[in-house]
Amino acid sequence: MNQITEESNKEQEMWEAFLLGDEEAYTELYRLHVKAMYRYGMSLVAASEAFVFDCIHDVFTEIWIKRSRLIVPDNVRYYLLKALKNRILHLLSRKERSHQTFNEEFEDFLVEPSAEEIFTQKEEASNRQEMITKLVSQLSHRQQEALRLRFAENMNYEQIAEIMLVNKQSAQNIVFRAVEKLRTWLSILIFVFFQE
Repeated sequence: MNQITEESNKEQEMWEAFLLGDEEAYTELYRLHVKAMYRYGMSLVAASEAFVFDCIHDVFTEIWIKRSRLIVPDNVRYYLLKALKNRILHLLSRKERSHQTFNEEFEDFLVEPSAEEIFTQKEEASNRQEMITKLVSQLSHRQQEALRLRFAENMNYEQIAEIMLVNKQSAQNIVFRAVEKLRTWLSILIFVFFQE
């Protein structure tokens, strides 16, 4: 069995575990594929990083919600990239302005960003990072510690549980609730921002 087939089988096993509600498998699938999804999303359209990441998170939120109705795909990465493309195209079609022709839109995608636009995008990315850091600081110390161990130190839930002196399920719960809280806060901030 070659390495590609082995990796594919491991991903399918992970997918099966995720379908049964295994949050660790779900998180690992995200970690394994987020970079490829980001690169692919950015190559599809001249959109902001935030838009592409929103679409990636939409895909992962949707597969979690619909996991009881999903099957194991032959190729997990292909499935996720296809889902991302569908999500991006769906959102773009909703945002289409009725008076704008397809040609005008196509030309917009081909336009090189100016130095000012690049600077603005970098500034926005920096502001986003600052905002996330502030939000994380609002979490409890235990939630902050759990997030740091899981995502910065790349530890599994058993290792986190051992360090934090809790059982594995509690470690999973702490991380999951912290992530959900951050998602909720971000959603509220985005909603308020767009209402202004």
